[in-house]
Amino acid sequence: MQYVPFGKHGFDVSRLGMGCMRLPTMEKDGKRVIDREAAISMIRRGIDKGINYVDTAYGYHDGESEIVTGQALKDGYREKVTLTSKLPVWLVNEEKDMNRLLDEQLKKLDVPYLDFYILHALNKGSFEKMQAFGYKKFFKEALSDGRIRHTGFSFHDGKQAFLDILNDWDQWGMAQIQFNYLDDDKQATEEGLIAAGKAGVPIVIMEPLRGGALANPPADVKALMDNHDVKKSPVEWAFSYIADYAEVATILSGMSNQQQLDENIAVFENLTVGGLTDGDKAFIKELKKAYLARIPIGCTGCRYCVPCPNDVRIPDIFHAYNENAMLGQEWKWNWNYRGMTEKGTDASKCVGCGACEGACPQGLPIIDLLQRIDTEYKNK
Repeated sequence: MQYVPFGKHGFDVSRLGMGCMRLPTMEKDGKRVIDREAAISMIRRGIDKGINYVDTAYGYHDGESEIVTGQALKDGYREKVTLTSKLPVWLVNEEKDMNRLLDEQLKKLDVPYLDFYILHALNKGSFEKMQAFGYKKFFKEALSDGRIRHTGFSFHDGKQAFLDILNDWDQWGMAQIQFNYLDDDKQATEEGLIAAGKAGVPIVIMEPLRGGALANPPADVKALMDNHDVKKSPVEWAFSYIADYAEVATILSGMSNQQQLDENIAVFENLTVGGLTDGDKAFIKELKKAYLARIPIGCTGCRYCVPCPNDVRIPDIFHAYNENAMLGQEWKWNWNYRGMTEKGTDASKCVGCGACEGACPQGLPIIDLLQRIDTEYKNK
């Protein structure tokens, strides 16, 4: 296992971190719950193999993740790791909620303190809410009384919102962002990642495999890898791209079984900062280009086409359709579109009024596209 300094905090962390959002599950009383025995065994095996960063959150596995993570860290394992959990900002409706939620999470984890406690899934609006509730005051109190040791935030919005949050406080202990070779120009972006590094804020990466999609590429993308001179698995290409950045401290992987854990540990034994050659970087750009070439609809997500008079979720439909075409995740497309159908916001609700086409900067034939998408879905 490779280790790097976690910013200027004075301790090292493993490049591979244990994400506890996709723990092993089982069927019980008609619902999916964590397979506690398997999850605890997997977490402890990861720590025994050198992982020393563990990440969980209030809402993971419907609130069960923190409980199981805490159980896994019994018997001396807590002392071996840096433990992070997250404040569910969507549940904060008044200032005192922040203390109440932190205390609840410490109880669920059954620990006296967290190494990092971070604001969860911030965007522009939720951060403005946390500013209004005095997040800095709360953090300072929790740091002072010892319930937490460092602060931070995780993020899902655009680059400017990330930079605004980053620059709002000079005491951020870390920032957690979604980053992979398909998304390096989205959300916080590579520019945001580098800006955090310059500000002395270490980066923790989530979704390095795009929810597992980059581990199972479509046939044409896999063929590129198979025919390339340098032989790496899809997982190796994805992880090595992120590990090349000096600004990145830990890369979280939401491993769901012991096989994934062992495979990831093996990959991370050889990943170093600056380990990619110029040829490797050029090839990863080819991979990204091949993925993007699979996108059939040139929607930029500007949302000028909404609101639709008939409440059709046009950009969301196009995004889900493009994602399936790019990544080959038919199950995810079916799940997303079925949800829209149940809510009455799917493409079948289009009445062809044309308001969206007049507003589309890309000049897309939106009506025809919606009809085609709905027909394809129903035919399947």
